[in-house]
Amino acid sequence: MKPIWWPGEQHELFTEWAITQGIIINGVSPARFVGRGLGMIATRKIEKDSILISVPHSAMLTPSKIPSSFTSLFPADTPTHALYAAYLTHTPTTTDPWRNTWPTITDFASSMPMLWPSSFLSLLPPSISGLWSTIPASLPQGKQQHDHSHQHLLSQQEARLTRDWEIVKRVLPSMDWEKFKYHWIIVNTRSFFYLMPGQDMPEDRYDAMALVPVADYFNHSDEACNVKFDGERYVFRAAKDYEEGEEIYMSYGPHPNDFLFTEYGFYLEENVSETLCLDDIIFRDLNPSMIEELEFHKYDGNYQLTADGVCYRTEVAAGLTYMRLQEWQDYVLGYSTQGVDKKKSEAVIRRWIHTYLKEADATIDRLEDLNPDKPEHQGMVRMLLKRWWQIRILCDTAMQAVSANQ
Repeated sequence: MKPIWWPGEQHELFTEWAITQGIIINGVSPARFVGRGLGMIATRKIEKDSILISVPHSAMLTPSKIPSSFTSLFPADTPTHALYAAYLTHTPTTTDPWRNTWPTITDFASSMPMLWPSSFLSLLPPSISGLWSTIPASLPQGKQQHDHSHQHLLSQQEARLTRDWEIVKRVLPSMDWEKFKYHWIIVNTRSFFYLMPGQDMPEDRYDAMALVPVADYFNHSDEACNVKFDGERYVFRAAKDYEEGEEIYMSYGPHPNDFLFTEYGFYLEENVSETLCLDDIIFRDLNPSMIEELEFHKYDGNYQLTADGVCYRTEVAAGLTYMRLQEWQDYVLGYSTQGVDKKKSEAVIRRWIHTYLKEADATIDRLEDLNPDKPEHQGMVRMLLKRWWQIRILCDTAMQAVSANQ
């Protein structure tokens, strides 16, 4: 009799195949969790530091595994992501046990904003979409001098995909766009950090990636297993004791929920790395000379809100709105805090947070008024509503923290 968590025949066949590839699977198994999809489960009691999975380099998909007859077709500076997606699209198979376990494009479309209808764009959080309904539009990204890598996440993702496709279609003009896009998403959502010992970190972090079979079942959590790659094997160890039937997680990195939502199509109920970006709100509140002053002192952008309040960069920007310039410069340079008025700073910061609260309330109202006919659209609305309520609660919590800290 199959266990209640049995993932299905294709996943069982894949596990058998993985063992023939030299992959060690110790006390864990792919599993189907009711209402949450696939993950990794403990099949027995597991002690802390035990090896859960060990994947040899030979079983991984790395750049060296792609035949030179294929890679030589492309320019030398072709992104690794583009090469993987092109190679997987160029070599289709229905018998590969590993590929048969991958999500379908329909699976991705249910939760990944890049595959959603354009009508949903304005309902996404601003860090993802770059759009606000309650404040004026921001400057085009090309005219913004500050770093916006932590916001406008969807347009950045789409730009990477478009760049890669433009490279590939010049080399392989007959390649199918939809199939390429599917495999690009597969690589984007299932890759692991990969750098051989002694190898320099590439300028683009997306060039340091590999696909690691079996390990791609792990879901993301802040409480994760220990992971190490030594050039020969990718080894995953238990970070704590597990009881039989517990789900085992790994960490995809210290990412806020909007990043996880954009890149992977999910977000966490509780996330210790959760932040909201206040850049759009703050820059609209400053005149050009203030922004220039922030740029000169390297305090332009990356204004973060967390459950504990706001970051120091945000406090610096708040001070600029009411302090005399010389006093503010002395404050930034660490000479004097004479011009700092905690009550005034609190009032400014609370006003900025309140702007985000207004956006949350307005979008929640819009979402609650929607009544889409298609079941998949209903799921998108539910996912967005839940995320916006998270944002609203986070803003409330931060507002209280700001008042308590001043």
